Amino acid sequence: QVQLVESGGGAVQAGGSLRLSCTASGRAFSSYGMGWFRQAPGKEREFVATISWSGETTYYADSVKGRFTISRDNAKNTVYLRMNSLNPEDTAVYFCAARTSRYTSRTDYHYWGQGTQVTVSS
Repeated sequence: QVQLVESGGGAVQAGGSLRLSCTASGRAFSSYGMGWFRQAPGKEREFVATISWSGETTYYADSVKGRFTISRDNAKNTVYLRMNSLNPEDTAVYFCAARTSRYTSRTDYHYWGQGTQVTVSS
């Protein structure tokens, strides 16, 4: 079983930046593909970004491409989401997720964190 704990959410004005962190329990973190998702009020959860086990491969949703960066530090069992140029449409609960595969995916995840709130005001 893998436990994921997100942190770094908060309130920020439009144009601002935040960095989310997600720390995983267990020794297998370096063999997991990881992802970030978000869910806005009244909407379904949506894919944001994904990263392979090595960090060499990443993919992003079109809505965040060029503004968000996913990265990982396997020595710290942590994956990050750097978010720049935030706008009110980015307001959501952000979740990190792990999959028992080394590779990226937009959909297929086995473990989920509890989420961290990001609120962007105009």
